[in-house]
Amino acid sequence: MTADDNLLELIRDRVDHPATVKELLQILKIPREQRATFRRRLKALVATGELVEIRGQRFGLPDRMNLIVGRLSTNPRGFAFVDLEVGADGGPSSVFIAGNNMNQAMHGDRVVVRIERQRDPDRAEGRIVRILERGAKAVVGRYELDATGRGFVVPFDRRIIMDVQVASGDARGASAGEMVVVEITQWPTAARSASGRITEVLGPLDAPGVDTAVIIRKYNLPDEHGDEAIAEARRLGTAVKDKDTQARTDFRGWQTVTIDGEHARDFDDAISIDRLPNGNFWLGVHIADVAHYVHEGGALDREAYERATSVYFPERAVHMFPSDLSTGLCSLNPHVDRLVQSCLMEVDRKSGAVVRYEMHDGVIHSDARMTYTDVNKIVTDRDPGMMERYRPLIPLFERMHELFDVLHARRRRRGSIDFDLKESEIVLDDAGAVEAIIAAERNIAHRLIEEFMLLANETVAAHLEKVAMPALYRVHEEPDPAKVETFEEFISTLGYSLAADADGLEPRHFQKLVEKIHGKPEEKPIAFLMLRTMQKARYDEGNLGHFGLAAEAYTHFTSPIRRYPDLVVHRALRESRRGLDDDRRSELTDDMPGIARHTSERERRANDAERELVQWKKVRFMADKVGDEFDGYITGVSAFGLYLELVEHFVEGMVHVSTMADDYYRFVEKAHILRGEKNGRVYRLGDRVRVQVIRVDLERRQIDLGLSEILDSVRRSERPGAYRRGGPKPKQEERNAKRGRPGKRERAFKKAAKPGRKR
Repeated sequence: MTADDNLLELIRDRVDHPATVKELLQILKIPREQRATFRRRLKALVATGELVEIRGQRFGLPDRMNLIVGRLSTNPRGFAFVDLEVGADGGPSSVFIAGNNMNQAMHGDRVVVRIERQRDPDRAEGRIVRILERGAKAVVGRYELDATGRGFVVPFDRRIIMDVQVASGDARGASAGEMVVVEITQWPTAARSASGRITEVLGPLDAPGVDTAVIIRKYNLPDEHGDEAIAEARRLGTAVKDKDTQARTDFRGWQTVTIDGEHARDFDDAISIDRLPNGNFWLGVHIADVAHYVHEGGALDREAYERATSVYFPERAVHMFPSDLSTGLCSLNPHVDRLVQSCLMEVDRKSGAVVRYEMHDGVIHSDARMTYTDVNKIVTDRDPGMMERYRPLIPLFERMHELFDVLHARRRRRGSIDFDLKESEIVLDDAGAVEAIIAAERNIAHRLIEEFMLLANETVAAHLEKVAMPALYRVHEEPDPAKVETFEEFISTLGYSLAADADGLEPRHFQKLVEKIHGKPEEKPIAFLMLRTMQKARYDEGNLGHFGLAAEAYTHFTSPIRRYPDLVVHRALRESRRGLDDDRRSELTDDMPGIARHTSERERRANDAERELVQWKKVRFMADKVGDEFDGYITGVSAFGLYLELVEHFVEGMVHVSTMADDYYRFVEKAHILRGEKNGRVYRLGDRVRVQVIRVDLERRQIDLGLSEILDSVRRSERPGAYRRGGPKPKQEERNAKRGRPGKRERAFKKAAKPGRKR
């Protein structure tokens, strides 16, 4: 039980009403010398939602006040849900909020909700009673003028369902139709909408780079680094100082290389590998020692914590650290000295188990900056030119390949779930427009580096737990049995099964299914549904294991240049080697839950931003392909229609049920199918179908598709003389044709395909 758990239990047992800090100190009899720590723990409990601060600066238990704390997620249609940060055991994970119960809260706000109705354990409705924290102080959107000439901004994020009024003197010279950033100066009330002033004009939406700028502003990603952080990075210099190499293990005589993508600029991991006299492998994973330069509480650390991760877009990246550090002093560039934290592992040559390990503060001198393509040419293609060029390193790569086979076989034996789905890669032209969308190459070099990083992360996590060091773990909990049951029901309709009860489910059951569906048409949709069945990986202060990797302990150690949790782990490793007193241990224990929550949220933000920009670019790529036909796989089925991914361009779109005008189609939820009432035609997850692009909606960033066989059928039925029961009679059809009037079903189809009105 943590210190926060102890404090929470004390409050629950001894405090019978919402109390002020002064009352809590008196009731709980907190000694004077512990009051600073008490206040810090109290703040942490409020941050996690386990305590709620109400009017009068009083602190209470939310469940005793029928209150919960969470983030508001608004639907463009006006209602919302609050995703709970802390819920009662067995209670709902989210609460429905009707439009008239939102109390002027906006999407992304952190709010206190009073539960007013709970129909069953999973369904609750509530009312927002207090806004704790606004989700964003600025909004990106399109500047427009109304009929009277008054300006307003239409938010780009459709979940922000109210426009922001802008006075004429606050428009910053923006023209109608341009994308802008507006700072909210007055929050909405029951009597008026929000108002603000434009702080930045981004330009027309179709101008190069504006789409990336819009996404950066929408997700409130810190773009430019602050002057203080840049100055701190530059003061560190560009080369390793002699004094910094003292008292470190010297690996400069070891053969080490980095292996990354062709366009990578920061290199935070290097590999060394030798064969020991007993035949085992001696694998070294050397990671850039960012923690040596970035000290806790400094300008670089504060900025890195706020960002928590680098964000990678097709055109550019938003880095966690300034380039002086990320691509300079901390990057493991070839032929220069660099400081590292190294995890050395003796790996059994047969089983792949780590039988011995060592942790070091070290210094390396990388022999080469290799790319995945070059290494693949050496170990797979045996390219003569490449092998001659890197002749001294060939034995190193061959040992890597051999060890990869051993480690990969070990992970398969224990049931680690290994998805190997093709991912798309966007190719841009000089103007930043999408030139092509191709399958991203993933060769043996990618996989062997991934295998070594996984092993190092597991080894470090097990070590941290062994020495009881407060740190962050990368956790992936067991899937919800109810979701597993739903998944099992679906795959059984396709002839598959997990072959295990929900209570006895292990990762290997999922892995065996992955192997069975490999290469089958239904592989991708089943894999997607499997991923939705799983819990989301996150950071936590406790070791809860990693279900997907079938690992008892796992953390993130290998990328401190681009992930803040890795930096936390590096600091924990160093402190564990040097030792820490009780006060420091208590401080770290108190800090870790908040760091875990913050970095998990920032990771989700980065993933959402990356995904949305890629989807947006794909939609724009398809804008000139209306009317063209493509093959696609059904990746999702709902009552609204079919979700597809096109085979050729890896682009996602939707066939709305309103375009399926040859019959009435019913959604069978458990089977994930749409079935025609009269013709019996079935469309199910995984089916390959031919579709036509009906509309590309740049406003909503959506692609509307139509099933070619149904569109052709509807068109044939509307030809003169094509009488169908329920359709126009022959004479009526002839009259319609002579007058140029479309038939009933053609009118329905055209209505469905008509472009939507702009907001």
